Amino acid sequence: MAMPSPGSFWGDKLVESVKNGSVPESRINDMATRILTSWYQLKQDKEFQKPGFGMPKDITKRHKIVDAREPAAKPVLFDGAIEGHVLVKNTKHTLPLAKPQLISVFGYSAKTPDFFAPGGGDGLLRWQLGAETIDANKAISAALGNSKDASAIGINGTLFSGCGSGATTPANAISPFEALKMRAHGDGTALFNDFASPQPIIDPASEVCIVFGNAFSCEAYDRPALQDKYTDDLVKSVADSCNKTIVVLHNAGPRVVDAFIEHDNVTAVLFAHLPGQESGPALVSLLYGESNPSGKLPYTLARNETDYPALKPSTPEGRFALFPQSNFSEGVYTDYRHFDKEDMTPRFEFGFGLSYTTFALSNATFRRLDGGNLDVAYPTGAVIPGGPADLWGNVALVTADVHNTGTERAGAEVVQLYVGIPGAPRRQLRGYDKVRLRPGESRTATFALTRRDLSVWNVEAQQWQLQRGSYTIEVGTSSRNLPLKLSLKI
Repeated sequence: MAMPSPGSFWGDKLVESVKNGSVPESRINDMATRILTSWYQLKQDKEFQKPGFGMPKDITKRHKIVDAREPAAKPVLFDGAIEGHVLVKNTKHTLPLAKPQLISVFGYSAKTPDFFAPGGGDGLLRWQLGAETIDANKAISAALGNSKDASAIGINGTLFSGCGSGATTPANAISPFEALKMRAHGDGTALFNDFASPQPIIDPASEVCIVFGNAFSCEAYDRPALQDKYTDDLVKSVADSCNKTIVVLHNAGPRVVDAFIEHDNVTAVLFAHLPGQESGPALVSLLYGESNPSGKLPYTLARNETDYPALKPSTPEGRFALFPQSNFSEGVYTDYRHFDKEDMTPRFEFGFGLSYTTFALSNATFRRLDGGNLDVAYPTGAVIPGGPADLWGNVALVTADVHNTGTERAGAEVVQLYVGIPGAPRRQLRGYDKVRLRPGESRTATFALTRRDLSVWNVEAQQWQLQRGSYTIEVGTSSRNLPLKLSLKI
């Protein structure tokens, strides 16, 4: 199976290959078996609930109205949007806001997309892909390998969700500016906006300025860059004239910010990621302190694009020139493991994220459990989905106390556990526990370690293998802030 268009390499090409003897028919049977096995395993050959609700082929013609939304899920959508925001900078007591008299809003990603309806032709395509903010024809052309002209940003409006065949376009999403406008109306706050100018005029009476940008990504083609000059210049232009500038980025992955992050007037930065239909309400709840940020970066944010190891894959010549190749020579040393190996200092490390309160960790403990025999190199027992049964038995328990050292706000800290295996990366995430605490409260974070957590894959044996030697166990609040350290000898 190949998506989205198998015809170019498979389909009739495979029939031709079998006929000319270059591909054995047994190989085709094996390919079909691999696809159909899960179909039978999940009993989809019998009575099975119809997946999804689909979309009319032509939305401009009369069709059945189907509401696929689940009202009970609305609180989950809001909570998910809150949890997905990551605060990485907050200086000069910028956040949370306290009923400013004047807020100025700038940037293309603050507003609802200019076109936000499932129209005919290109409009339906954009709606189905979740690509209302870009030129969908260019995106499709890039995905099919016919062009390198893919946009780094969605200039036509905010990003609610990801782009691609699995995307969802919300039917009643509220943009950041719409939510800010409702809040400003209730508070009596004046709200100015300019979504179009690359160098907007700033009212000097603005207590805060908020600049919205985004980083667009879609399936089937590579992002052209991890930053864009237009947005960087917009942020700097606003910050040059506004001494409290908040930057909000709707990003589908890492977005380098070194062009403006150290600007004295860029006093707060939020990675909003892809918040969905509750984008605006969630952001306003965070900006005004009704919710406390607790999200953590699920990637390392480098200082420069060149700090990432695999951004320049080899490019073949000829007909495949638009299909860059990668041989994955970095192995397992991706993201924070790469930065650790090269002793590189990132701008913001994997697992980093700020809160409106503060936390402290203490009293790490380690206890062996009876979930498996650590004296043998390879796991034993019956084979279950995922491997031998005792591969997933709990062999150790790690705990650490976490304390909300603040005096005013409740908050949540994501306590993270990293394990250093002999002969493997310096540290690898093996657990996390989100602990919610009132001011002054303490609780214990708990992590169960399995045999799998302590093993590495042996290519020759084709099994997970325990390594002999000294293991390091580190507990902290990010991949570079690990104050608690333990050791285990196997």
